[in-house]
Amino acid sequence: MQATELHRLIEPVVKRLGYELLGVDFKPQGLLRIYIDSPLGITLSDCETVSHQVSGLLDVEDPINGAYTLEVSSPGLDRPLFTREHFSRFAGHRVRIQLHGKQDGRRKFTGVLRGLQQDSVVIEEDGHLVNVPMESIAKANLVPEI
Repeated sequence: MQATELHRLIEPVVKRLGYELLGVDFKPQGLLRIYIDSPLGITLSDCETVSHQVSGLLDVEDPINGAYTLEVSSPGLDRPLFTREHFSRFAGHRVRIQLHGKQDGRRKFTGVLRGLQQDSVVIEEDGHLVNVPMESIAKANLVPEI
């Protein structure tokens, strides 16, 4: 099952508990990581609550073949970006983007997020604007500013 299908399955449970489901990351080697958030932040107790409820849902629905590990996480300092709304909301912040394949001979880009332009994420890297198609992005995270 793909991450988008898992997201649709899990989101109603997370919302009902009062949290925002930021995204779902499923690795074929059996790691299902879900990221949650709330205006008050996320505590270990919040993660445990969501984990318990989502585990029950996954036991009943059984959408994943084979063994897997469920991990519920806050977004953290290196917050992952999953949706168009995330890329718009965090314009002006530094991001690290990893691609599925190569663009201009590269798989990784780091720069200041300038927002969206149609179906591309725009970042400024070393004074140059780079357009990265959304469908090319394998992973995107904020770069912590410490």
